[in-house]
Amino acid sequence: MIRNAKIVASGMYAPENVIPNSYFNKLLGEDVDTWLRENLTIKERRWCNENQSTADLCVEAAKRILSNANTKADQLDLLIIATDTPEYISPSTASVVQYRLGATKAGTFDVNTACAGFVTALDIASKYIRSDKKYNKILVIGAYAMSKYLNLQDKKTVTLFADGAAGVLLESTTEEGTGFLTSSLYTEGQYCDWMGIYAGGTHKPITQKVLEEKDHLLKFVKKFPKETNPITWTRMIKEACTELNIKPDEINHYFITQININSIWETLDNLGVDRKKGHTIMEHYAYTGSACIPMAFDDANKKGLIKKGDLVLFIGSGGGLAFALSIFRI
Repeated sequence: MIRNAKIVASGMYAPENVIPNSYFNKLLGEDVDTWLRENLTIKERRWCNENQSTADLCVEAAKRILSNANTKADQLDLLIIATDTPEYISPSTASVVQYRLGATKAGTFDVNTACAGFVTALDIASKYIRSDKKYNKILVIGAYAMSKYLNLQDKKTVTLFADGAAGVLLESTTEEGTGFLTSSLYTEGQYCDWMGIYAGGTHKPITQKVLEEKDHLLKFVKKFPKETNPITWTRMIKEACTELNIKPDEINHYFITQININSIWETLDNLGVDRKKGHTIMEHYAYTGSACIPMAFDDANKKGLIKKGDLVLFIGSGGGLAFALSIFRI
């Protein structure tokens, strides 16, 4: 029998600390609430409190996923965490989470393709299951605690980025026609220095000068061409559909990086797909990077929108500039 990877449960966690748009009106001394609502649909977001970190978010999300799957932590074979706001430079965030969960049999590693990380990790996990019988239960989590890296005076970033963690449990299956169907990864590395956190690694270790110049915080160095995401997403989706011999409209749900709702709508319009198939959550959670796609998936799952047999597409993009796509039949 041919082994495949199947999504059997999802779960998410967002910090309790709700930051409404009105907070930024006071912080920045101008009305940003109107622009955020009218252009991005964002009304509020969640930020960690001072004692919360990425591992804390992951542990809470993991508990919810495992509970929904009726699975114990010590049954996991592998734990993959996708994040570009890690608990430490080293060791991996996944090792911290594995210990706290009691996932004593699970191997661990982190993936960093910025906000494309969760979909990249899904790709990796699926291929572990398909290729090696030792891996039957893999927990994949996307996590983001970007509030820790925000410059509160930078209007371009401070109003958009937020915190959360979410993921799925993948299990091996021999059920024909279900589970992982295809994936693709793509990168335009010429954009690697356009947006990111450029201090704290070996290129620019933390010094007093770095702290004073706030180089350890998230920066938009250059403005990305607004057409980049819709063009690339559209092309990758069409290529995947051609590979599977399906039409884009046959896909039941699209979960796309939640950074700009207009880019999502433009992509779906390009494909001739009803916008209702593009589930979004940015209204209440703003942009949660590696976590946003699994958060949207879990939200749709909780609302009963995802049915057995549905075709589900995940596509993410993040700094680098990295893109990742995967398609599953639920």
